[in-house]
Amino acid sequence: MARVPTADREIVRGLAAQKAEIAQLPVQQERFQLWGALNARQARRPMVQIQACQTPWHELGEEEELTLRCQAPRLQWIETCLRQELYQWRHMPGDMLVEPVWYVPYVCGPQSSYADYGIQEQHRVAEGGHDVGFEPVIHSEKDVAALRPPEVWVDWTKTEDDYQFACELFDGLLAVRKRGITHEWCAPWDQMIHWYGIEQLYTDMVDRPELVHLLLRRFTDALLHVLRQQEALGLLDVGNGNYNRGSGGLAVCADLPDATSRPAVVKPCHQWGCSTGQIFSEVSPDMHEEFCLRYEIEWLRNFGLNYYGCCEPLHRKLGILKNVPNLRAISMSPWINVAEAAAAVQGDYVFSYKANPAMLATERWNPAEVEAALRDVLTKTRGCHVELILKDITTVRHDPRRLREWSEIATRLAQEFAR
Repeated sequence: MARVPTADREIVRGLAAQKAEIAQLPVQQERFQLWGALNARQARRPMVQIQACQTPWHELGEEEELTLRCQAPRLQWIETCLRQELYQWRHMPGDMLVEPVWYVPYVCGPQSSYADYGIQEQHRVAEGGHDVGFEPVIHSEKDVAALRPPEVWVDWTKTEDDYQFACELFDGLLAVRKRGITHEWCAPWDQMIHWYGIEQLYTDMVDRPELVHLLLRRFTDALLHVLRQQEALGLLDVGNGNYNRGSGGLAVCADLPDATSRPAVVKPCHQWGCSTGQIFSEVSPDMHEEFCLRYEIEWLRNFGLNYYGCCEPLHRKLGILKNVPNLRAISMSPWINVAEAAAAVQGDYVFSYKANPAMLATERWNPAEVEAALRDVLTKTRGCHVELILKDITTVRHDPRRLREWSEIATRLAQEFAR
């Protein structure tokens, strides 16, 4: 491998060998079946996940296992991914799965955070130069008319180059597979609020509802256009696998095809769809339905299974969510009334409970308080199909022990509450 220093190559291959060995452990198949049972609404016990992508890795930088050794920038990203996966497996695994595979993502877009819809957001800047929110730029039909669908693009040459590079790097250790877009995350108001501003939106839903609906119509059409283009370009991949669905746990499920049963043409009906209306947390169910969910359903009806929600409390909105086609899992934030939510969900959906990450951010770490909180949730949700998800972890006060102990507590309780 001429493009890679020999020392870097050996570092990465050593990490890959550890990943391959872990992936062969019998517990991987056991957990795979447990995630599948949960998503089939036949849970054998609560499932546990700490979301690696929302872990403050920068605070764990002093851990020897996470120290990067490679010099080549192209390998540093791969080394980072491997070291974080191995670290999580050893110290805070929950019910994570490790596969003997390295996935090469399609190089494609638009990436949601950088999509160009033709409307430029403006930031409010306070004295001292601090960003304090968004300045509304939607004031009239003319402003809405500027909205256009973003460009859908793919670089097959770069994707193939990444694939060949990985095949050579991991030869004899890990299988290498290309992977497209595995599930679609749609949060219309997460984007549109950048243009509208929360205060102006709440006012216009009452005073100028026709303008709000006009923006929703145009933005929904743009999202559907992007989805159709992704399908036409062959960018979609199957939705059954070792990756998150929405803001919740793993997408393993028998209802959707996996990599071994991949259709020749993957369509949205072979995937999980996901949506959320987080800024509607304090809005009535009727207004949530009118100014959010009604349009999201146009998107969600394309998918084989659906997940709804993120950080908003939804325990009093189950009535409107039952209109979502193929709804399988619902996010339950730390701000819900757990007993009320459990009574509404029962065994109809996966109860995707988001543990409170603030408990890991306190000045004094209190594992007994964590255990009491999780035990209370699992007691009140008996009869539900539950997953315990730890995400949005802003800080652990540079104390990795907190993540390890949270994982141990949640895993032990999950075993205790097995059916």
